[in-house]
Amino acid sequence: MSKEIHLLNHMHEGLIEAGCDEAGRGPLAGPVFAAAVILPEDFHHPLLNDSKQMSEKSRNILREVIEKEAVAYAVEEVSAEEIDTINILNASITGMQRAVLRLNPRPQFLLIDGNRFRPFDSYRYTDYATVVKGDGKYAPIAAASVLAKTYRDELMRKLAEEYPMYGWDRNMGYPTPEHIDAIRRYGMTPYHRKSFHVKELEPSLF
Repeated sequence: MSKEIHLLNHMHEGLIEAGCDEAGRGPLAGPVFAAAVILPEDFHHPLLNDSKQMSEKSRNILREVIEKEAVAYAVEEVSAEEIDTINILNASITGMQRAVLRLNPRPQFLLIDGNRFRPFDSYRYTDYATVVKGDGKYAPIAAASVLAKTYRDELMRKLAEEYPMYGWDRNMGYPTPEHIDAIRRYGMTPYHRKSFHVKELEPSLF
């Protein structure tokens, strides 16, 4: 059972704040997902936490609650092909930017999980703060982490039906021994990130 922690609902009282987070930076296959969420000022749920610290059951419960009670939310995916083109950091930031652009009302302040972000044309004059491990500190970021994680896991299970030999329904595209062995045996799929290099897959010198 997830232990309840105290999350802050905002950084600046009185502003419309959106929390932003991503899921799937480390996998070898599948898109990276990003979410942006505006929560009500008084939002509270005892299960809400950093999605990585929650059980799958708790995340699925929270997803329904967030989608029902959020003032606004949006989820975006950035494909493996685009990740290979612009790199995973830029893909994560781009995904969050795209999600923010879909929010209505427009947020006045952005809470970004991690330590990297950049202003973008439509929001050049919107302030933001990067918060390391923000998904364990601010409720809007935690909510975004739940949506990004659950949406991504849902897609990876669907892709696993198309390519069952890689075990994506279990490893979600991460470089597990099972996944690496499958790449050795069957090669890469259109959903693999060609720019990601795994030491275990490099040719041996001996």
